[in-house]
Amino acid sequence: MSYYSLGLILKVKGMVTQQVPPPTNSNDRRTDAGQLQSGKNLVNRYVIQEVIGVGGMGSVYRARDLHFPNVVKLVAIKEMINQAPDPLVRQTIVQNFEREANILATLSHPSIPRIYDYFTLDNRSYLVLEFINGRDLEVFLSQTEGFLGEEHVLDWAIQLCDVLVFLHNHKPDPIVFRDMKPSNVMVNQYNHIVLVDFGIAKPFQTGQRGTMIGTEGYSPPEQYRGEANVQADVYALGATLHHLLTRRDPRLEPPFSFAERPIRKINPGVSVEMEAAINTALQYNVEDRFKSVEEFKQALIAAGQKTGLLNRIPSRVASPNQAQGIKPVWAFQCEDEVRGTPLVYNGMVYAGCYDNNLYAVNAASGAFQWKYASEGGIVSRPAVADEMLFFGSEDKRVHAISARQGKLAWLYYTEGPIRSSGRIADGHLFIGSDDHLLHAININTGRKAWLFDTGDEIRSTPFLINEMVYFGTEGGEVLCLDFRGTVKWRFKAKRAITSSPWVQDNVVYVSSMDGFLYALDAKSGWMLWRFRMEKPSIVSSCVADMLVFTGSADGHIYAVDSRNSKEIWRFKTNHQVNGSPVIYKDALYIGSIDNFLYCLEYRTGRLRWKFETKGPITGTPTVYDDIVYVGSTDHFIYALLA
Repeated sequence: MSYYSLGLILKVKGMVTQQVPPPTNSNDRRTDAGQLQSGKNLVNRYVIQEVIGVGGMGSVYRARDLHFPNVVKLVAIKEMINQAPDPLVRQTIVQNFEREANILATLSHPSIPRIYDYFTLDNRSYLVLEFINGRDLEVFLSQTEGFLGEEHVLDWAIQLCDVLVFLHNHKPDPIVFRDMKPSNVMVNQYNHIVLVDFGIAKPFQTGQRGTMIGTEGYSPPEQYRGEANVQADVYALGATLHHLLTRRDPRLEPPFSFAERPIRKINPGVSVEMEAAINTALQYNVEDRFKSVEEFKQALIAAGQKTGLLNRIPSRVASPNQAQGIKPVWAFQCEDEVRGTPLVYNGMVYAGCYDNNLYAVNAASGAFQWKYASEGGIVSRPAVADEMLFFGSEDKRVHAISARQGKLAWLYYTEGPIRSSGRIADGHLFIGSDDHLLHAININTGRKAWLFDTGDEIRSTPFLINEMVYFGTEGGEVLCLDFRGTVKWRFKAKRAITSSPWVQDNVVYVSSMDGFLYALDAKSGWMLWRFRMEKPSIVSSCVADMLVFTGSADGHIYAVDSRNSKEIWRFKTNHQVNGSPVIYKDALYIGSIDNFLYCLEYRTGRLRWKFETKGPITGTPTVYDDIVYVGSTDHFIYALLA
């Protein structure tokens, strides 16, 4: 059997992964055990290839979807054979199976299998699901000699926390998984985890009781009493991690006896910090555990940071060919493209979207907090001051809203769409508009302080320093104004300046659609040097350690010596670079139209990792407290470990 041949996607209760004897009855396309034979065609669409899992109530098959005749699209088909003699029992079984289908249909997460179809034939019901090429953790344990590396378990633990946090934040009701254990966790070829078997997952409502359901050894005490809230999943995850680190199956031990077999006594290679986090999750009394999976996750991350294990997680040190294994800390889905740059402020991430909304999500978990609706797409990054957010929209307005609740304080009207991001200084917001004006707005009253007419659209974000405002126009000008709106100098490039200037050490660095990166004297506007790229650029540069970093439609990321315009290095992506770079510690982060976010060592241009989204990345990443936040035109906002 090959390394990834156990492609089990969902398992009915008690199912085990194993090789299944070949079919014996070729006439009715069923085996002696009642399983569907290879070649069986279900509903004239799904051709069975092989059995990949068996259980007490049915099998799981790998099949080919014939609706895609030009490619081999594999699916997993979960079968439920309903042979209960009692009609009420049969009805209950069908309802539970349908509940699993309905739950999966409402969920969209990288670590949850997608559901494609659901149908019933005679006394058999079928779920058609995403096929996962990998092994479950129980099989992983059985095929591994010795203890698993703590960094591997930490990686899986953080990923499992992510998907449980997603379930627990499900609207309108949280979903409690109720059956976390190694056999319900798949690991695919990219080291991504996929949580499987939602057969007993259930929306949770406070005060609701039910029957005991779950798996002995992994389930917490309250679940035996028919009670299960989100902290039941905390306990079961702790039990799963204990099993992975010690190789001691809790189903073979007395219930609730984890304290009698400490992790480090069995496996001394586990860190004290990791053991402490798992022990807290495994407390008998609910009130002694972590209050949420998010708290558990933060404890695991803190343990990884303190021990250095976080930097040894295989997916974080992957080679470029393995870099697709990098998993987000979380991913939040909007309703349209996210083209702008997120803002992180007071534990929240704020990001505009082309569905006309500004979203506020929790920076730690990605949990939705609120959204504010404008009447146009939002590409600008919010500016913040005194618990207020200020941003422009293509509805031609500047919106001032509260950061806590998203309530409107005032509106300011311009005569054109606003694609510039505002900057704040001395109690004023400076922002450009397609109405050709740079607007200076009092942030307390929302009233105009002054206007400056450039004659061309302003999509460049102003840079404010030393009581001066530097910005570009679509007519190709770079302008310097003082805070009263008086022009100090103008510089004319050959084509549009959509990028935002960067000013450092009395030098203005700005890219142009004419294909040049310019260095201008900040006091006079005289050109100091220019660096030629192979194609136009709308990338806003940044500067660190005498290096200027920019990108171009030629697909390259450039590092240029700020003193003499000498090229230090260039890095080739697979498409235009329209996103702008940001420097954090010793790394550069930048997105590309090729759908990737790149992390490069900024001194050498060496690729550390790249993360693939499903759409071009046009905004600038934001890095805060070792987390990279970035939006993509695939409708998602992502949080990644820096």
